[in-house]
Amino acid sequence: MIRDFIVSLYGETIYSILVFLLYLYPIWLPLLLGYMFWICWMRYIRYMFFVTTKVVLLEVRLPREIMKTPLAMELAINGMHILGGEGTFIARYWEGKTRPWFSLELVSIGGNVRFLVWTRENVRNIVEAHFYSQFPGIEIRQVEDYARNLVFQPGVNDMWGCDYVLTKPDPLPIKTYSEYGLDKPQEEEEEANPLSTVLEYLGSIKPTETICLQIVIRGHKKEKRYGFFSKPTDWSEEVNQLRAKFIESARLERRLVFTEEEAKIINALSRSIQKYAFDTGIRCIYIADKATYNNTTIVGLRGLMRGFSSALGEDISKIDLTDLTKLEKPGTRKYYAAYNGFRFDRATDFDYPWQDFMAVRMNYIKRKKLDAFKRRMFFYPPYKKQTNVMTTEALATLYHFPGATAAVPGLQRIESKRGQAPTNLPT
Repeated sequence: MIRDFIVSLYGETIYSILVFLLYLYPIWLPLLLGYMFWICWMRYIRYMFFVTTKVVLLEVRLPREIMKTPLAMELAINGMHILGGEGTFIARYWEGKTRPWFSLELVSIGGNVRFLVWTRENVRNIVEAHFYSQFPGIEIRQVEDYARNLVFQPGVNDMWGCDYVLTKPDPLPIKTYSEYGLDKPQEEEEEANPLSTVLEYLGSIKPTETICLQIVIRGHKKEKRYGFFSKPTDWSEEVNQLRAKFIESARLERRLVFTEEEAKIINALSRSIQKYAFDTGIRCIYIADKATYNNTTIVGLRGLMRGFSSALGEDISKIDLTDLTKLEKPGTRKYYAAYNGFRFDRATDFDYPWQDFMAVRMNYIKRKKLDAFKRRMFFYPPYKKQTNVMTTEALATLYHFPGATAAVPGLQRIESKRGQAPTNLPT
């Protein structure tokens, strides 16, 4: 009876294939069950490791004046490039250990802007030492995790969230502070800092609104980035390949010099390959009461990262960076994206109402994104999402301490600088 039913629907060939696979179940069934057990085991031991690992949230309070450039923040972030903790087979597959990750956060609760760093307690001293060494005037203190108080209750409040991902391949860098001239001290009236725009926007929200920007990072190393059967790759290899494509493009055209766009890209690639690299995930959430929830705020969040990207040429969006050696038609100009850019992705909304009846899917996505935000998770199931590889220079551009030019009303600063105690105090 079953045979007749399958044959009537799919034909004799499909039935023969199913019978053949059934005879081979002693081979494929143990492999399938073993694979399922392995996934469950890894999730279990990592979950046990995560819930037993103590974490802390540190608030960085800024002095009235900070004379350091974003290069100082880059040096501080260098100390977070920690690859240890998962080096042995026992540590990875029996104890569930992972290398530490960190979360650099910009939080605005009712317009009160705060700089926060989330880290494991056992590496807290490393983070504090690197921050204090570059910014002696700051004050770092442990605070209660604000994310525990963030809740999404349909009917009471509303929430919107998204992830920010790069628009081009990872090796192509964003427009960093070096391109803005912030690598050298400038006069306050001449300084143009894209982060100031972000801080000003965060400080302009209403008292019943909350905006949180989260940059989750971990040290990048050579590993399988594109699935179980993929080949282990390293970000530096991709940088060298992309740089070689530009050089090969000029060679095929028999040019002795690079165009202005090509020179910018090659210089940026050459500079970034000398930096430490981090696996990076960036997300943002916006929560407000029903009465004050504003869709215009969401429009601003969609373009929040626009100041960190730039491009040259008219047809940049159509350029395929994987085929740079393709010659253009005679008489036409070549257009290249001089820098990478950001776009918002995995937003918690739908374009049309029939895509989500009664907002069931939307509310589920919002709760899951908020849960991932509270856990600062990006790299491991069930919260694993697409991440990008970014250098310390790019991260220092996105997250650094502004000078006095960032006159954000909600950005509180300490009145006095932190100093060392005298060495001649009596014991």
